[in-house]
Amino acid sequence: MRLGLLGKKLGMTHVFEENGRVVPVTVLELGPCFVTQKKTIESDGYKAIQIGYEVTNEKKAKKPVIGHCRKAGVPPLKYLREIRVTDDIEGINVGHQLNISIFKEGEYVDVTGISRGKGFQGVVKRHGFKGGPATRGSMQHRKPGSIGGGNPQRVIKGRKMAGHMGNKKVTVQNLLVYKIISEKNLMLVKGAVPGGENNLIFVRHAIKKQGKA
Repeated sequence: MRLGLLGKKLGMTHVFEENGRVVPVTVLELGPCFVTQKKTIESDGYKAIQIGYEVTNEKKAKKPVIGHCRKAGVPPLKYLREIRVTDDIEGINVGHQLNISIFKEGEYVDVTGISRGKGFQGVVKRHGFKGGPATRGSMQHRKPGSIGGGNPQRVIKGRKMAGHMGNKKVTVQNLLVYKIISEKNLMLVKGAVPGGENNLIFVRHAIKKQGKA
């Protein structure tokens, strides 16, 4: 079953292997998460489970969330996410707690997070445009150039132009689970993960690479 956990990105570091090779890793703190809802084909038309992460104060939670969590028999949770499943979900019930033990070292995972925001940027930084001549007097150093013709006398949708960069949902696929520290709910994945420190991330079993490396 392709399950997942919510957690936080703690930062990046590196580890040394026995042969002296340096491996860059990202440290993730995952779960524990509670199953707050279970959907079936009979009642909802598809199979899914909803998980919640990070217990919050009841004064800070919204009333619908408080009622939803109370019905599931769990404390108010700050973040809720739904996971579509294809296999039988009889073994997982509402109120069940999921922890980092659902992952194993050597497996591959897909990590989703919000990328770092970079503000308003021009086409050279945002899209990698070459830019104009650097000689003096050209007046076209970092401009986008022509953005449309005389027909249809408007800018076509999807044109690469200046605008807000970053701060979007990004999924990095097929990251290797390098190490798991169960007692601290920590996972070390090989490579980089979107977002800054303490950003919310969603980790699932990889959809393309199954099994161990």
